[in-house]
Amino acid sequence: IASLLNDNNSSDTEGFTIPETTRPYVIMVVGVNGVGKTTTIGKLAYQFKQAGLKVYLGAADTFRAAAVEQLVIWSERVGVPIVKQQMGSDPASVASAIANDAYGVLIDTAGRLHNKKGLMDELSKIRRVMQKLLPDAPHDVMLVLDGSTGQNAYEQAKQFSAATEVTSLAITKLDGSAKGGVVIGISDQFKIPVRYIGLGEKMEDLQPFNRREFVNTLFDKN
Repeated sequence: IASLLNDNNSSDTEGFTIPETTRPYVIMVVGVNGVGKTTTIGKLAYQFKQAGLKVYLGAADTFRAAAVEQLVIWSERVGVPIVKQQMGSDPASVASAIANDAYGVLIDTAGRLHNKKGLMDELSKIRRVMQKLLPDAPHDVMLVLDGSTGQNAYEQAKQFSAATEVTSLAITKLDGSAKGGVVIGISDQFKIPVRYIGLGEKMEDLQPFNRREFVNTLFDKN
């Protein structure tokens, strides 16, 4: 299984790094409501800051005020700047990062219902608008999936890939009884690398993906 994951581009992620070739490195984070998307962004921002990397948070969710408020709380907790904007407008977070010479930008999008075409079209629009400022942005489209959702995760991966060209995965809630075996099938079907796994609610509870450790947990009798 570890070899299969490697064949599907899910090689081990070495710590929390951002490629130095592109600045700012824009990560657009997508996923349905409730999968831990905003929490994952907060944890990533924390880890990047711990690694000495200057990052910005961008709130692009105007459908739910609570989602923006949650990201603001994370920005304050971690101590990284946040830029709030209106959906579909010029991505101010990217512009701010360019002006302030940041390493990276983490953009939180609305919790899309993957079976609602209009909302998925909005995601594609954000991408197009972003490219007015940075032609090659976003550099990473990270899909966050709940490790306990089972087969429904397949449909989410399919729909999000069609709308936004997903380039990486973060799997959350692997601290419970569900071990996230669906990750193997998604990685195999879509050839999308798994980059991070979430194991709890604390800022430190996000780990770079390690194939051997992940597979071992699938068969751990304890």
